[in-house]
Amino acid sequence: MRSISNGMHITIHRAEHLDASLSRAWHKAMDESPDYANPFLAPEFAAGIGECRGGARVAVLHENGEPVGFLPYERNSFGVGRAIGLGLSDCQALVHRPGITWDTEQLLRACGLSVFEFDHLVEEQKPFGRYVTGTFPSPVLDLKPGDGDYAQWLRAAYPGIAKTTLKKERRLGRDLGEMRFVFDERDPRMLRTLMRWKSAQYRRTGRMDRFARPWIVDLADHLFQVREEHFTGVLSVVYAGDRPVAAHFGPRSRTVLAAWFTAYDPEFRYYSPGLIMHLRMAEAAARDGVRLMDMGRGDKEYKDWLKTRELRVAEGFATRPHPVATAHRLWRRPVRGLRNTVLAHPTLREPADRLLKTVGSLRTSGRTDSGSAVPRAR
Repeated sequence: MRSISNGMHITIHRAEHLDASLSRAWHKAMDESPDYANPFLAPEFAAGIGECRGGARVAVLHENGEPVGFLPYERNSFGVGRAIGLGLSDCQALVHRPGITWDTEQLLRACGLSVFEFDHLVEEQKPFGRYVTGTFPSPVLDLKPGDGDYAQWLRAAYPGIAKTTLKKERRLGRDLGEMRFVFDERDPRMLRTLMRWKSAQYRRTGRMDRFARPWIVDLADHLFQVREEHFTGVLSVVYAGDRPVAAHFGPRSRTVLAAWFTAYDPEFRYYSPGLIMHLRMAEAAARDGVRLMDMGRGDKEYKDWLKTRELRVAEGFATRPHPVATAHRLWRRPVRGLRNTVLAHPTLREPADRLLKTVGSLRTSGRTDSGSAVPRAR
């Protein structure tokens, strides 16, 4: 146990070995603020990273002997830290009880970190504020907007999109068989189908194939089995007749569903199966008590159609004086800056997308390669 301020101490734990009492305290902190209701901030997600990847730790802040804050992170042998699941997680934070604050440099020292990198930090995290290098919109769907439900909101906001999508769904049902949607599909074979579709999509579009990495496959398998109040791995599937045409896998908490991996059978792409999936998922999630569907940071046309509003998330590098921190920042910051510049300007982003798709078509017609130039697209 290390002291970081008067009355505040910190203990470090392996994420996959966090005991039940600390998990309960963590869940309590999630419940006490809507900023921390996202399932990516749950101890179950951190534990899954620890089980499948290793190097996952949790810094527990104690005030007067009581656990009041939880920072999940990954650490390498050089003392470089990053938010838990960086590159996969769409929400990052030090989850804490109301009124708790901290000194970031002292926190990093207690964790044995020279740098802590983040890219989806929730806006509330004021002690990290001076380390933020940029903030970005993260679209969300309020599933109970105003006095109505999400479907009513979408029909009013984008009547053309709603009408066209429902028309395509009816046509798909006529062409292939009766439409059926399963919000919480428990057949693990469908998870494998989703991963196969998603891998093919990554290759077609020139992106890094996440599911070519065994630990990410293991993580999806692990989280699919988690069935807890604050974290459940939810697999949703759209069927036409007996045939699956689209699927999604992502985590949910009691009130937030994270849109994570969505894919569909490319044979049916002209029916807009991805939009059908998101509409059906929003309706079913709302009936099951979800209030917010988090689409994750990133500029995509379908997100602009579906979102009811945007949150703000931050990226940056929290550091303390150390040669490793300086080197890491000098190496990583230009890479992030270049990527953000491309993604923020359509005149640059669209040619980059075309180039990646050309590369992807060459891959799928010949030797498969899992490299990538733009790793964040999902």
